[in-house]
Amino acid sequence: MASTVFLIGGDLEVRRLGFGAMHLPTGPGPGREGSVAVARRAVELGVTLIDTAYMYGGGANEELLAEALHPYPEGVLVTTKVGVARSGPAGEWKLDGRPAVLREQVEQALRRLRVERIELLQLHRIDPETPLADQVGTLRDLRAEGKIGRIGLSEVSVGELGQAREIVDVASVQNRYNLLDREHEPVLAACEAAGIAFLPWRPVAWGESGARAEIAAVAAEAGATPTQVALAWLLGHSPVVLPIPGTARIGHLEENLAAERLQLTAGQRDRLDRLAEPAA
Repeated sequence: MASTVFLIGGDLEVRRLGFGAMHLPTGPGPGREGSVAVARRAVELGVTLIDTAYMYGGGANEELLAEALHPYPEGVLVTTKVGVARSGPAGEWKLDGRPAVLREQVEQALRRLRVERIELLQLHRIDPETPLADQVGTLRDLRAEGKIGRIGLSEVSVGELGQAREIVDVASVQNRYNLLDREHEPVLAACEAAGIAFLPWRPVAWGESGARAEIAAVAAEAGATPTQVALAWLLGHSPVVLPIPGTARIGHLEENLAAERLQLTAGQRDRLDRLAEPAA
């Protein structure tokens, strides 16, 4: 049976099946009240890894999580991301990894999350207009200053991961990955070899109808939902995978977390493995 926990950076224990907060409504009214309830229910159900980002509402998502969960229960990790800002000519979102921008976003995240240190801070994307060494070097400096504990990257290639690791220890990688989209299989393999946490975003996504039919068939055999099958497959695919499915509904949250108890047979896994050819 696969382990249900993982040590990020070798020392920070989290439950492998986490929660992505991106879809939580942050505006005033019943939607926000529902979001607070979902976040609190996630923690009640044992979730210890919650993912957010500055880009999710320009910090509104971070503020929502602090409203719902602060003071944070022992063992709960809220990880956030920086490196995307309204820096475009018309104030639109664009990649922005300039050191001053990263520093400011970290300072604001500390304030919004109401913490003195962000235990896992991820670079949302690598800004091609700023040297990689300047971007990860800034995060390394912030770690030395005690403002962040561990450094992660998002949407990186094997080469970029290797370049970053020459400058700083990388504790996590967050790339798009799911049962039917394994473009980043080589990155996952590199993370597994190095013991780096791999947080697949969009961990549940369906492709062509034939693939969906196979997933539905396995779900029917297992007495589970297709979503639970997809998450259970991820948990069994690699010990470093930490799925962070998101939802704004408590029912879906409970369904997602129940996937941890689903044990797929070797035959079912083999059928699911064949649904998408790993990248060469």
